[in-house]
Amino acid sequence: MSVKIFAMTHKQFVVPSDPMYIPLHVGHKNAKEDFGYLGDDTGDNISDLNCYYAELSGVYWVWKNYRDADCVGICHYRRFLTSEQGYVFSEAEYEGILADHDIITTKQLELPGSYREGFGAHHKIGTLDETGRIIAELYPEYYDTFVTLVHQNKTYFGNIMVAKKGLYDAYCEWLFTIFFELHKRIDLTFEDDYHRRVFGFISEFLLYVWVRANHLRAFECRVAVIGEKSETREVTEQMAEFFHKRDAAGAKKYFEAVLKQRPDILMEASDLNGECKLCLQAVSTANLEQEEYGRCFLEQINDYAAVIDYFRKLNSFAASAVREVLTESEVQGQTGKAEYIRTIRTADAAGPVKTTDVALRAAIRLFAQNQNIAERAYRYCENRL
Repeated sequence: MSVKIFAMTHKQFVVPSDPMYIPLHVGHKNAKEDFGYLGDDTGDNISDLNCYYAELSGVYWVWKNYRDADCVGICHYRRFLTSEQGYVFSEAEYEGILADHDIITTKQLELPGSYREGFGAHHKIGTLDETGRIIAELYPEYYDTFVTLVHQNKTYFGNIMVAKKGLYDAYCEWLFTIFFELHKRIDLTFEDDYHRRVFGFISEFLLYVWVRANHLRAFECRVAVIGEKSETREVTEQMAEFFHKRDAAGAKKYFEAVLKQRPDILMEASDLNGECKLCLQAVSTANLEQEEYGRCFLEQINDYAAVIDYFRKLNSFAASAVREVLTESEVQGQTGKAEYIRTIRTADAAGPVKTTDVALRAAIRLFAQNQNIAERAYRYCENRL
């Protein structure tokens, strides 16, 4: 068997050297830049609908236009299926797995609540419910599985998969028949580009439904996330500028605008090292301190690396304090912990930093389950200083 995997992208990226991987520029028809990759706007295509379908415009293109391999797959420019040991599979390894399995895809995500609850928290729940109604009308044999799974807490993610071309085509026929009907029935006005990609989000769950309903033998893999999103890098670079200028108000206004357009910027897949979350905490703390004291920590440190390090240390202590009050135990090492917080409150690369009550309370609230625990953790900290 031959295997070709299409790396869906809307950015220029370092293409794997293995010729099995083919970069596919999704949304190429309306793209502002051309990277020299294969585009999804030739032949039978939905490239102009990429804003709603995300990587699915590439999934559709492969279905309708590619016939040169026995097996085809989908990955992302930053996400690749890997073994348990963390290495990317070779073509021979994919062939071996597909000899005993129907499809290769991601491990199941376990959600804190049902899929329906999670979807409704971030998107219009009526869109998901209408999807179920369409399945009942067009593919009633799938409806019971859809209903069962939508009230459970698992899903696949990323539309990442590898399968024999015939099976891949069958899945696409099913998926796009549902979506093209859904497209006619729902309101396509959205508050931002992130939520506009609604078909891309629902399809992750529908892949799970399709695999389970057809009792497919799925080989579920880890996913390696490689490199930082350019949008994430842009945010941290801008925040460094605001920190340098000690502009807490400007940083707050900028971050609010970013979150409105890209609410996914704080998600783990986007914020790999957690710096965007730390930037948000820094911005919030700076403005709270400014309001309370007429000054903020940026008067003492304004170097980006120093700010990030300061909040990492502060959060480490806050998390430790919360753990202590939750166990209600007096463990060894209290003296060391008190010394640790003194270290946070004193020297840093840019000069002395005194952690305020506002900063400490804000950090504790990130880890405390409720206000009572937060107050106990704060008293724990104060009693050891």
